[in-house]
This record gives sequence, structure tokens and C-alpha cells, in this order.
Amino acid sequence: MKQAFTMRTSAFVILFLAFNVWAQNTASDFPNRPMRFVVGFAAGSSTDIVSRMLAQRMSERFGQPFVVEQKVGFGGAFANDFVAKSAPDGLNMVLLTGGHPSSAAVIKKLPYDPVKDFGMVSTIVTYPMVISVVKDSSIKSLTEMIALAKAKPGQVSFSSSGAGSLHHLLGEWVSIEAGINMLHVPFKGGAPAMMELLGGRTDVMIETATFTFGQLKGGKIRALAVSSEARSPLAPDIPTVSETLPSIEFSSWLGVAVSPGTPKPIVDKLNQEIRLILDSPEVKQKFAEFGGAPTPSTPEEMRARIEREITRWRKVVDIKGIERQ
Repeated sequence: MKQAFTMRTSAFVILFLAFNVWAQNTASDFPNRPMRFVVGFAAGSSTDIVSRMLAQRMSERFGQPFVVEQKVGFGGAFANDFVAKSAPDGLNMVLLTGGHPSSAAVIKKLPYDPVKDFGMVSTIVTYPMVISVVKDSSIKSLTEMIALAKAKPGQVSFSSSGAGSLHHLLGEWVSIEAGINMLHVPFKGGAPAMMELLGGRTDVMIETATFTFGQLKGGKIRALAVSSEARSPLAPDIPTVSETLPSIEFSSWLGVAVSPGTPKPIVDKLNQEIRLILDSPEVKQKFAEFGGAPTPSTPEEMRARIEREITRWRKVVDIKGIERQ
């Protein structure tokens, strides 16, 4: 019995050591084939733009062709699922978004586990969400918005890019912390939400900085607050939500993931190259143009962020009784 156990243990150790040697050799030769970014959102979206920017620079650094392939649909889930089920070789990548955890909170059954079925590599960029009104709105601050919503329960409306979206859940989180009840009006994207805001058919818009900061320059809307922990260096005059509601600090993000089981040396090599890319002044400037900042992380930090946000959004869904799709 003892001899059999010793033999099994020895066999396990040999296999473990062999795997480590294989993984190290694989990483030293990585990549030896063309690579691919799978994009789950339409051309011109922030996810698409960042994917193409990273693909170009990673192709230059690795000396391999880098294909960007669109698999649009189901809030990015088609692209996510493709990468989650691809070979564990690090050659297929996807940009997960801040909507990845919120989708896990509101969708009953995704085709993948939002944490276990991905090899996290690094977050890439973070950017705040922005609460805005039209320029001539009587609401001059977040405090005034809350006061008006308390005086008129269910009558002050806020728009989002869809029921169950990150924008929607943030609005509901604000309502929970402020003790108010606002009317949620969903749209299919930021552009129609903006049109309804400008037309006076909604009172407040919640959108990403990637969309809103460009619109602010046009002078037709006015920002009440950003959701990030600190004021954005790109718009330092806009207060944070936490200055009024201290418990709310949140930035949306984009982060690179590969398939689960990808050897750690390959993940580490990708992480290292991404950090060098994000340190480029050109990349920093590009991100600043749409309200973001480079935010490299360890794979463990990215995973912890996703787990933390899934827990938060599920709590919001439960408190507000939002129907899971």
C-alpha cells in the first residue's frame, strides 16, 4: 500500500516537473504563430479601438501578424465565449469590459463562467462613468438631483444603454445610497440616450467618460459628477459622486484575457509586454483622448476586481428587484 502511494506520488512529481519544463519552453518560443484579438463590440467602439491599438503594438513587439476579428453580439458574450473555449495557448485574446461583471449579475445563464473560464492577463485602461444633464437644466449638482428625486419619487428619469447594463446598475446603486427612486429609461447605446436628453424627454444621462467627455466639449450637456475615486485629471472641475455619496467609487475598465489553462509563463510574458506598451506616451495620450488612463495590473488583481464587482452588482440587482434575463 505504502509502495503504491509512493509510486503514485513520484509519478505526479514527474508529470508536474515535465509540465513546468514544457510551459517554460513554450513561453520562450511564444508566439510562434499569428495571434488574434476577438472583439465583441461594433467597429468604432472603445473596445474595438483599444483592441486594434494593442494588436498593432503587440504585433510589432512579438514580430507576428495580429488579426482583429469581430464577433459582435449579446453584449460581447459571443467574443468572450469564443476565447473561453479556445486552445490554452495564449494566441486568442479578448478585451473584457466593465460590463463583464454586470452581465454576470443580471444574466441567468451565460455560456461560460465569468471568472473560472478566463485566464486573466491585465487590466488595460480605466475610465469613470459620468452623470450628466442638458446645459440649461435646473439641476445644477448631484445634490440637487437627489433633492429633486426625493421631492418627486419616480418622476426624475435617468437613461442608460440598456436594462441590466453597467449604466443602469450604477444609476440604481446611486438611488440605493441616496435613498431615492428614479425612473430608469433604457436605450440601445449612448447616441439615442443623448438625443432624448437633448430633446428634454429624459432628465439625467449616465454614460461612460469615453462617450461623455467628447460631448461635453460641444457645450450642450453639463456633467454633475464622475464615478471614479478621484476627480479626473482630464476634467478636474467635475466633482466625484463620492463627494456627495461617499460609498460610491467606481471606474469602468477594459482588460485582456485569454483562455483558461494558458501556461503561467505565457500569461506573464503577455503581462510584461502589455505593461511596456501602456507605458508609452503615445498610448497614454490616446487613452486620454477618450477619458481613460492606462491601468496595468497583475492577473490576480484583475481577477479580484471582477469577483468584487460581480458581488456588488448582484447585491444591487437583489435590492432593487431587477429581473434577471
